[in-house]
Amino acid sequence: MDTKKETLIFKRLREHLRVTKVVCTRSVKGRGGDTYVGFSAAWDSIQDDAGGAADLMSPQGDGDTRIAQAQIGMTLREAKLAALVLGLQADVAAHDHSAASGNISPEQRDSAVQAIKANYSHLIADLLGETGGGKDD
Repeated sequence: MDTKKETLIFKRLREHLRVTKVVCTRSVKGRGGDTYVGFSAAWDSIQDDAGGAADLMSPQGDGDTRIAQAQIGMTLREAKLAALVLGLQADVAAHDHSAASGNISPEQRDSAVQAIKANYSHLIADLLGETGGGKDD
């Protein structure tokens, strides 16, 4: 397959791809071991991680409308933004949990959270095009 055709196929897939779930997991290594946190967010649906038709059900609407709404999902750009927002929360929560369990010091937690918030703010601003380097792929 030639490069031009591959590029067109990739562009078409990217334009029509819809994401219905974002998962972010984090771990913090400390003196007492590792602390793990995982967040899972679904786009306007009730997710059943074990599988089954419940994955397609929306808490709003009725019948076929609920399934259609859940299948719409997020664009790739929206999913990237959702992953950043969820990742920020997972990172902060992992450090909160690690400090709460005594695995890291409160000072280590505060320093890490400050850096995490600054880094994610930069990435989110960049994705939204607020820094002039917006990415839309």
